[in-house]
This record gives sequence, C-alpha cells and structure tokens, in this order.
Amino acid sequence: MRSRSFSEFADEDRLGYEGWRVAFGAAIGVFVSFASVVVYTFGVFLKPLAETFSWSRQDVSAAFGIAAVAVAICSPPLGHLLDRHGPRRIIVPCLVIFGTAFMSLALLTPRLWQLYLTAAIIGVVGNGTAQMAYSRTVASWFQRRRGVALAVMMCGGAVGAMVLPPIAEWLIRASGWRVAYLVLGGMILIIGIPNVLTLIRERPASAAGVHDDARGASVGEGLRSRIFWILVVVLFFSSIAQNGAIAHLSALLTDRGIPARGGALALSAMGGASLLGRFSTGWLLDRFFAGGVSFGLLTCAALGTFLLSSAHTLEIGVLAAALIGFGMGGEADVIPYVLSRYFGLRSFSVLYGFTWTAYAVAGGIGPTLMGRAFDLTGSYAALLVNLAIGILLVASLMLTLPQRKFEV
Repeated sequence: MRSRSFSEFADEDRLGYEGWRVAFGAAIGVFVSFASVVVYTFGVFLKPLAETFSWSRQDVSAAFGIAAVAVAICSPPLGHLLDRHGPRRIIVPCLVIFGTAFMSLALLTPRLWQLYLTAAIIGVVGNGTAQMAYSRTVASWFQRRRGVALAVMMCGGAVGAMVLPPIAEWLIRASGWRVAYLVLGGMILIIGIPNVLTLIRERPASAAGVHDDARGASVGEGLRSRIFWILVVVLFFSSIAQNGAIAHLSALLTDRGIPARGGALALSAMGGASLLGRFSTGWLLDRFFAGGVSFGLLTCAALGTFLLSSAHTLEIGVLAAALIGFGMGGEADVIPYVLSRYFGLRSFSVLYGFTWTAYAVAGGIGPTLMGRAFDLTGSYAALLVNLAIGILLVASLMLTLPQRKFEV
C-alpha cells in the first residue's frame, strides 16, 4: 500500500504541534490507568491485606490474577470499540467504573469473594483506561516521530511507578490501607476524566485527506501473520516475569530485612528506570531496527530478574528493579510501535487488544506463581532464575522480525 507522504506530518518537529498535546494528555491518562495504579501499588497493599484478614499471599495475589484474566478477555472487544467509536466514548465510562471500583476496595471485608469480584470488575474496564486506549490516537498524529510520541504516552506509567508506590506506602502508614484506596481511587476520577475530555482526540481525517481506517491490515490478516505471533510469545513470557516481580518486589525485599520504605524505593527506582527506558526506546525506534532494540531491552530485564533472585541488600534490590524497569518499560513502547508499523492503523486497537490478552493472562500467572513459590518454599529465588533464562530465550525471537514494514 502507498505510504502517506512525510510532508503531511511536517509539523511534528514543532512543540506547538497539536499531536504533542494529545501525547501529553495520553501520558496523564496512562498515569491514572489500570496499568499504573493497580500494577504498581498492588505489591504495597499485599502484606497489609494479608495481615488484616489472615489471608495467604497466594490468596491476595490471586486477585491480581483475576483482574489480569478479565483484562485478557475484554481487551479485544474493547479494542474493537476503540477502532469503531474513538477514544472518548470508551475511555470516560471505563474511568468512571475503574475509579469507583478502586475506591470500593476501602470497604473490603474478610470475605475473599468481595476482593475477587472487585478485581474482576476493575479488570473488565482496565484496558479501556490504559495505553491500549490511547495508542491508536497518538499514532494517528505521527509518522517520523511516532516512536518518541508513543514513548511520551508510555512515560505516564513510568511516572506512576515512581510516585504511586511511595504515596500508597505513606498513606497506608499514616492513615491505613482503607484511606489509601479512597485517595487513589478519587485521584483516578478527578484527574482522568477532565484530561480525556479536554486533550484526547484522533487526528481528523481531513488533515491527511485519507482516513486511517482505510489503511493497514485487517484483523484476520494480522492474526495470520508470523510477526504478530512473535509479539504474542515474547509478551507472554516476559509478562510472567515482569508482573511477578512487580507484585512481590516489596514483600520480597522486606522478607530479606529491608524496611518497607526500601521496598517502595525499589518500586520507584523501577519506575524511574522505566521512564528513562521509554524515552531512550522511543528515540532508538525512530532510528534503528525494532527487533534489535527489543532484544537489548529484554536482555536488561533478564539480568535484573536474575539479580533480584539473590538481592539481600537495598542497593542490589534497587539495581535489579531498575534493570527490570528499564528493559520492560522500553519493551512496552516496542509493541504498539511494531504493530502500527507492520499492520497500520486499520485494526490497530483490536490487534493490540489481542497482544494484551497474552500479556494479561501471563500477568495473572506471574504473581500467582510467585506467591505459590513463596508459600511452598519460603523463597522466590529459584523461580526468578528460571524466569530470567526464559526471558533471554524469547528475546532472540525479536531478531527474526523482517526489515520490511507497512508505513501509515
């Protein structure tokens, strides 16, 4: 198919270009999304919930797994709605449900089913609030700077990883975990909804003369592609390690004698490194082969996972978390970039939704595996070593991606 002329995107280098305002709004949206608030604070709430209700860590971790499975099931239908109706009509109601459900966790009782039901509701709408909901919109505004623009969007999650764990830990310490849930849930509503209504919109079809929906692969063509399934396999195995480490990082470090503030610091370091990784990746993707960039990032994540298996000091824990954050944070940029470059924007959100299905299923498996490993052996070490080896093996698949790609 004919590529759109770069001259149609000539304003991308100007800071005043509207696409950068959309990318910034998307970053704010990701900051208050499921992918930020739930993923990066879950580990901080894990021990307080287990201690309050005498639940095992596997019991509490299962809530994350339930939310992840709900995300997995609902991501492709949400992607279809995003492709068909645009972002605002989907994101706003998802934010309302997400923020309200998160606040309702303040009312938890000793009944595990209440935690699991709330987690399921949060998972159903989760990707309607996360980067999947914003990526197509951001990509529609950019061609030459698409990698950097997607990195700007994804940095919202990195900032969330930096600031949300310490905020959650401080709120729990100062006022209890119930107040922490109320404050964080209120933040989702107060920040998220006005941001979407004022800053998020797709590039008008008239701006380019041809609407993006007419360009790119269909869902069936994407699902039959070897490229698509490489992305799925890589996401699946790397997600097990990433989400397992995130969910149990604070508990792992405190078990080894590191204060709770140290666990929150390690999560913040992961977020800071993720921010650096995302901006670096955006710059690299606009200049170099995406498969090679991805391989380097996943190698960093594998090294961090291996170091975490034997981290008994705060310094090693922070270094391990930073390597995982840098690698996985940058890898999160690679997926929407590769999808948009190889398959166009015609069915982008649906295909992205299917990759999120793989990511979310594995994301549910990871924390549950970590919790079970600890409950059975009292240690996370052996599982983390195996996960590091697995990441390296799947990383090599990214080097097999073809150089030729669809431009839109």
